[in-house]
Amino acid sequence: MDALEAIARRYSERSYTSKPVPKDVLEKIVDAGRRAPTARNVQPWEFVVVTDAAARKQIAGLAENGKFIEQAPACVAVFCKDTKYYLEDGCNATTALMIAAAALGVQSCWVAGDKKPYGGAVAERLGLPDGYKLVSLVPLGYAAAAGRPPAKRPLDEVIHWEKF
Repeated sequence: MDALEAIARRYSERSYTSKPVPKDVLEKIVDAGRRAPTARNVQPWEFVVVTDAAARKQIAGLAENGKFIEQAPACVAVFCKDTKYYLEDGCNATTALMIAAAALGVQSCWVAGDKKPYGGAVAERLGLPDGYKLVSLVPLGYAAAAGRPPAKRPLDEVIHWEKF
């Protein structure tokens, strides 16, 4: 699947089968994240892949809008060093890994991390040293039921040439 097709087909999934995502697929997904654009090439990110069921359950218990993390066979926690553009860089990395997941037939959902009260607790649970911020939690897995992307506004409603 090419990049434009993966972008068009990606959607947020919150219900997964128990089928594990193979390690080599998880590595390809995270590799896409590490190749994301980054301000000044700082590359402040660290990716913690969580496949342990007990750990995912604990993380799901911390993230008020991410209870379904427990059900996903894997979750990637995207952290960034607290740099000037950590949020932009971490968001780029999160988007890249989610598009890569879609291209590989793996579904995902962005669970907010930045500025959430549980960010510190997730960082502590996953053993991050001081100075890192949780940008996102991305559960990964195979959809329990066929899903599809939500309708998007048509291009002619959102594109403006030269000025608004």
